[in-house]
Amino acid sequence: MPTINVQLFEGRSTEEKRAFVKAVTEATVATLGVGAASVDIIIEDVKRENWATGGKLWSEPD
Repeated sequence: MPTINVQLFEGRSTEEKRAFVKAVTEATVATLGVGAASVDIIIEDVKRENWATGGKLWSEPD
């Protein structure tokens, strides 16, 4: 059973998440040849203050 962990900045709507997991599930079924019922997707919403790139928090202004 594939389990896919995704980290996103918080703020996405339920509709956006629903469309995302549908698309990822379909891609997983097509590429790995598994049934959709076996695909688990875990979405973790992350605050911008808890994510940094290049030594800079995303919550800090440019």
